[in-house]
Amino acid sequence: MLEGLATAVNHRRWFVELALPYLGDNPIEIGSGLGDYALEWAGRVPRFTATEADPERLVALKERLAAEHPAVDVRQMLLPHTDRGDFSAAVSYNVLEHIEDHVGALRSMRDLVRPGGPVIIIVPAFEFAMSPADIATGHVRRYTTKTLAAAMTEAGLTVEKIHYANALGLIGYFMATKVFRLMPKEGPMVKVYDTLVLPVTKAAEQVVRPPFGQSVFAVARTPA
Repeated sequence: MLEGLATAVNHRRWFVELALPYLGDNPIEIGSGLGDYALEWAGRVPRFTATEADPERLVALKERLAAEHPAVDVRQMLLPHTDRGDFSAAVSYNVLEHIEDHVGALRSMRDLVRPGGPVIIIVPAFEFAMSPADIATGHVRRYTTKTLAAAMTEAGLTVEKIHYANALGLIGYFMATKVFRLMPKEGPMVKVYDTLVLPVTKAAEQVVRPPFGQSVFAVARTPA
């Protein structure tokens, strides 16, 4: 779904900036897709590891990053797993909602991060917004701040920050996908929203956190 919104540059940069203060010197991204976020983050940290579960996307991810960031490590990774690591942070955007055992997936992310390091998550918000577009793209759930915090706590993480993001985006998404049953895709409306509406939404939410949003953003710490 997000790959269909590649022209939403301001949206991507907003979410890139949310994670930047927590990434540290050697983060790993879980579920990099085609690398839109990886490309943004890789140029701002000393080392970066991108991962993808789908074999076809993995090939495309390796080709894209090799052309633009040859020093980035790219590997296949499925969740849950039993790997251990010493990464400065694990970041995963719009992945957890695809995984039945989301607590196991969070434990796997926890085990990749050095003690006291952060696990940074963005997931789609509110079950009432579950639409044919969600189902078509493999979503098994949507979240509230309460349900995401509960899953993180059950996974042995300590929630440090959690809030909604992109309040107007939730309204637009609900109308487009539930009322009009459209699939999110590039087009004039996306460009108009991203260029004119989203910067205002971002600025407002930096002053006052909204009680709802299109996404839930969370940072949780591994045991020290």
